[in-house]
Amino acid sequence: MPATPKAVVLLSGGLDSATTLAVARAEGFAPYCLSFDYGQRQQIELQAARRVAQSLGAVEHRVAHIDLGAFATSALTSDVPVPKDRGADELAHGVPVTYVPARNTVFLSFALAWAEVLGAFDLFLGVNAVDYSGYPDCRPEFVAAFEILANLATAAGTEGRGHFRVHAPLVTMSKADIIRRGVELGVDYSLTHSCYDPAGTLACGRCDACQLRREGFRVAGVPDPTQYTPTS
Repeated sequence: MPATPKAVVLLSGGLDSATTLAVARAEGFAPYCLSFDYGQRQQIELQAARRVAQSLGAVEHRVAHIDLGAFATSALTSDVPVPKDRGADELAHGVPVTYVPARNTVFLSFALAWAEVLGAFDLFLGVNAVDYSGYPDCRPEFVAAFEILANLATAAGTEGRGHFRVHAPLVTMSKADIIRRGVELGVDYSLTHSCYDPAGTLACGRCDACQLRREGFRVAGVPDPTQYTPTS
């Protein structure tokens, strides 16, 4: 019997990355999860990532420590206020201040390095280009470009030991469809965290991530397990 193929899965602890991990496992991969302590203001997402990795049977879960906050240009890594109560038109246009410069490029580069060490040729990330907040590194074009880079930039790729593939299984799905798929695969969304500006363990209910998450559950017809602040 052939060995189960390994895959490195980027795991933030949010709804999308948890669903992506479940998809990777359902597609027959042995998932090795990678999260990042990258200087983000809220560490609660790393706690969520650990819960999700354990719940969904990750072979291994590592947290890499880097400092994207050194550049201090994002509301997620500095004292810039997190936008609240933005309307649908605002969500659909422009790059918001919660964008962390080159974050997914950096994360995928680390995932690629670990994959080469593991002898894995599959990388999974939960980017989404339908219900998203305007991040340029969540588009299919970015995913395709990084896959080309992965096969040019590694010894394993240039020596023909295998072909790296970057999987973005949610990239063309709506948030509601992502939630429905996750429910089918047994994802416990109460373990996940999406909020950009939580009050302790409570989600604010007003940031872009909370609005997209809440609307996704509503449209999917699935009870939302998120604990929001009373004023949201």
